[in-house]
Amino acid sequence: MNRRNFLIAASSSLTAAFAGPAMSAEPLKELRIGYQKIGALLIVKEQKVLEQRFEPQGVRVRWVEFAFGPPLLEALGAGAIDYGYTGDSPPIFAQAARANLLYAGAIPARGYGQAIVVPAASAIEGIADLKGKKIAVAKASSAHNLLVAALESVKLPWSGITPVYLAPPDAAAAFVRGAVDAWSIWDPFLAIAELKQKARALPLDRGVSAQNSFFLVNGDFAAKHPDVVATINGAIATATKWADEHRDQVAAILSEASGVDLAAESRSVNRAEFTFGPLNDDVLAQQQGVADRFQRLGLIPAPIRVRDIVWPWKSNT
Repeated sequence: MNRRNFLIAASSSLTAAFAGPAMSAEPLKELRIGYQKIGALLIVKEQKVLEQRFEPQGVRVRWVEFAFGPPLLEALGAGAIDYGYTGDSPPIFAQAARANLLYAGAIPARGYGQAIVVPAASAIEGIADLKGKKIAVAKASSAHNLLVAALESVKLPWSGITPVYLAPPDAAAAFVRGAVDAWSIWDPFLAIAELKQKARALPLDRGVSAQNSFFLVNGDFAAKHPDVVATINGAIATATKWADEHRDQVAAILSEASGVDLAAESRSVNRAEFTFGPLNDDVLAQQQGVADRFQRLGLIPAPIRVRDIVWPWKSNT
C-alpha cells in the first residue's frame, strides 16, 4: 500500500472510531493545535483526522509548529493556541509561572527515547564523569529534567557541571563541533546523533530516564469547549493505537513531515511509546517528583501541586 492509500484508510478508520457528540453550544470558529514534528499529534495532523471531524461544522483547524515544549506552552498559556504536546518539564515551569493551562492527557514512557550522549571517542564513561563538563540542554525541557535526575542519581550537584542552554538544532551543531562535552536530548535528535555522529549514550537507571509526555489545553478553552477537548483526546487515543500497530508506516510519515532521515525516524519510532490516557496516580506522582526536584534546585521559585491543574477527564463516547 502506498503512503497516500494508507493515510486515507487510516484516516477513515480513525474518523469512524471517534465520531463523537456534537460540539459545545458556544460556537467555535477555529481550533489551534500546537505541535512538534514528533509523536502522535503529528500523526493526527498528517491524517487530517481533526479536519474531517470539525470542518464540516464550520470549524477551521490550524496547526502551529514549535521546535520544542517551552515556547509551545508559553503560547498555550497566553491563549495563542488551544491544545498542544510537550515532555514533562515544560508544564512544570509553565505552572510555576501561573500559565493558564491544564493537563489533558498523558503518554507514560519507559525511557528509551531520550539520553545523555557523548562523542564516540570521549573519555566520559558514566554520569559521574560529567563533573566539570559542559553539557548542552534545552532549558525547561524534558532533557533538562533528565540531566538533573541523572546528576542526582550519582550525587553530583547541579553546580558541579556547566549547563549550556541551547535549543536542539543549536545544541546539535555545538555537539558536532566539540563545543560541549555532552548533550541531554530526545528523539529524533538522539537517533540522528547516534547514527550520524556515532554518539554514545551514557548508562542511566530506568528510574531516571523514564519520563512521561503530556497533552495540555488552555484553561479558558477547556472551560468553554470540554466536548472539543474530549474529541481531540479521542483522536489521539485512536491514533496512538494505530501507530503502535503500524510503526513502519509511522516512521515513513514522520520522515516525510520532518525531513529527518528514515533510518533515524525508524530508530526513534521503534523505541517510542504509543499509549494514551488520563493522568493516573502513578503519572501524577512522577510529575510531582519532577516539580519537587526543580523547586529544590531553585529552578522554579516555589512549590507547586501538579494535581491542581489536571483537566477532569471526559470521554467523547
